[in-house]
Amino acid sequence: MKKPLHPLTLWICAILLAIGVVALDNAAIALAIVGAVALLVYIRRDGSPWQRSFLLSLRIGAIILAIRTIVGILIGVPIPGTKLFSLPILDLPSWMPGIRIGGVITQERLLSSIHEGLIIVAVISLFGAAVSLTSPHKLLRVTPVAIYEFGVATVIATSALPNLVQSVSRIRRARALRGDEKPSWRSIALPLLEDSLSRSLELAAAMDARGFGVSRKRSRYRPITWHGVDSAIVLTSAALLAVTLAVVR
Repeated sequence: MKKPLHPLTLWICAILLAIGVVALDNAAIALAIVGAVALLVYIRRDGSPWQRSFLLSLRIGAIILAIRTIVGILIGVPIPGTKLFSLPILDLPSWMPGIRIGGVITQERLLSSIHEGLIIVAVISLFGAAVSLTSPHKLLRVTPVAIYEFGVATVIATSALPNLVQSVSRIRRARALRGDEKPSWRSIALPLLEDSLSRSLELAAAMDARGFGVSRKRSRYRPITWHGVDSAIVLTSAALLAVTLAVVR
């Protein structure tokens, strides 16, 4: 059985490693970090609804990489180098010097665009892994009192999408068992609305039963403790960041 980590451990590591990735500005290392966090998510998967957040972050990163590459090819500052192909040049106003649309596309210009896109993908994947492997409910339990209400709203908002996806899957399976193999969105919308309203009422009743908002004093039933493995992971990330900053300097 995998030993649970403190909810803040992966978030602290994600922030430290993201700073290191941006500071080092190396596409190969950024790509290696994406593979490493993907392996970590695969090893520590537990079937929770928020686990799909990592795949969503990879899809968003892939879209951003594609957009950044296309924009880098079509629009940008000319970079001399090995010519790949040419595009028609669109004239721009005189107050936009040094920027052009089209022209000669060099290998260096293409690699520069891909390089910048990979850095963005690495940062997104780090935070996607933190979201995927950290229970939002446990993260809320360690939230400071000063921002507790904001934390509750954030957790409810971030949990809405995974719960919505689960509801749609459950309704589709129920329709399939009734012989409707390809249900339309019209047949799914009403049960989905009813399920969402029911879940909202249950959440409101649960928060009211626990006295939410009545007192600012926090209970500590079954407190989440910080273990030695959490310290080791955070210290390792901090050491990697320190080495990265030393190399950059």
